[in-house]
Amino acid sequence: MKLKAYEELVSLCDLAEVERVCYLAFFHLKMSQQAEFSVGHALDWLSSLNYPTPNKSRLRANLRSSKATIAGGGSDSFRLHRDFIAKLESEIPTLTEDSEDVADKGTILPTLLYMNTRGFVESLSKQINASFENHIFDGCAVLMRRLMEILLILTYEQLGVADKIKGADGNYVMLERILDNAKSSGTLSLSRNSKETVEEFRKLGNFSAHKIHYNCKGQDIKRVQVEYRALFEELLYKSGIKV
Repeated sequence: MKLKAYEELVSLCDLAEVERVCYLAFFHLKMSQQAEFSVGHALDWLSSLNYPTPNKSRLRANLRSSKATIAGGGSDSFRLHRDFIAKLESEIPTLTEDSEDVADKGTILPTLLYMNTRGFVESLSKQINASFENHIFDGCAVLMRRLMEILLILTYEQLGVADKIKGADGNYVMLERILDNAKSSGTLSLSRNSKETVEEFRKLGNFSAHKIHYNCKGQDIKRVQVEYRALFEELLYKSGIKV
């Protein structure tokens, strides 16, 4: 678990000064096996989260008198009391479990663009960004293709013309045929730029998924990054996900 997520989980901002330090000490104990901490450590922890810096002498005195702490091996060091550790282990059993949340910096798709849309859109957008940021370029290309296909289908459904991209069996046709229809559809009315670039996104994802001797490079994605972002935003509105 990341420190910011932990801060929100335990409502760190609502805790008193010494209790806040003890909760932070528990986090570092569990995440990095830091059994002892000093007043200096505590001040650094608080500063890193933009909390007010307490008086050092006062904090030291309050930690010494707290039931949550015991003296450490050094003159200015502390350890958490085993009862306090047991209490927090009971309150926060998931602290050391791997989170399924994807961390991203919004490199390909800006966070403000996909936040508060739909869960699957947010999840795929985060995965696209995280893949690129971690140099997993083939995975990024495949995910970009997948998200484009989903948003196109949702757009057809929103406009009431989903039958245009279904086969005789009632299932949606392959993306290549969807794009053929999308580029000529007056109902979808894609922008000229989107019509010109959707095929490029399809090929990029297809090459990464199926072409044996092809490996996607960062520059391949950067080359179409702006166009993809524009298409993504256009389809968010046309599909009714954003209004």
